Amino acid sequence: MTDTKNSNPAGAQDLNEKVKATAASATDEAKARAKDVADTVASDAARYADEAKGAAASEVKGVASALRTAADELRSGSPQERTFSQLADGLADASDSMRDKDLGEMVGAVSDFAKRNPFVFLGGAALVGFAATRFAKASNTGARGERYAYEGREMERPVPAERAHNLDSGDVASPAVNTTPKGSTV
Repeated sequence: MTDTKNSNPAGAQDLNEKVKATAASATDEAKARAKDVADTVASDAARYADEAKGAAASEVKGVASALRTAADELRSGSPQERTFSQLADGLADASDSMRDKDLGEMVGAVSDFAKRNPFVFLGGAALVGFAATRFAKASNTGARGERYAYEGREMERPVPAERAHNLDSGDVASPAVNTTPKGSTV
């Protein structure tokens, strides 16, 4: 009879060491790949943030330029001219600061400003919100005079009742309830 427990202890030990070495190698390779992916994602995110920061700085610089042009067209020394000039200078400085600072530094600076001046920060945020809403509405107009927008769909402008009797039935959608030209139901 042979003892199956100790039939090949050296071979089993070699196999065990090979499995451990293979597992360690696979673990190291997985860690290296995960680090490469994390580095790639981090660099892509940083590049995207820098591009967005640059675009925002360019927009602010454009607004500053427009304000400076408007100030130049106003009467020299007037309160409006001085206000526009000060706003233009402040925005130009903010644009330069945006380009020079790291995104983390900018977030920290905004946070510090908000802590020191909460009412000014909230007022500025409200003004930015109103301006963004107004800009969004203005850039989404299309042919507003000829169509109505309803829940993302466009529909034809309703025809006044005095002109409705001259239209063919194919020109307008039929109402849900049959009505006479004077508005009473049939």
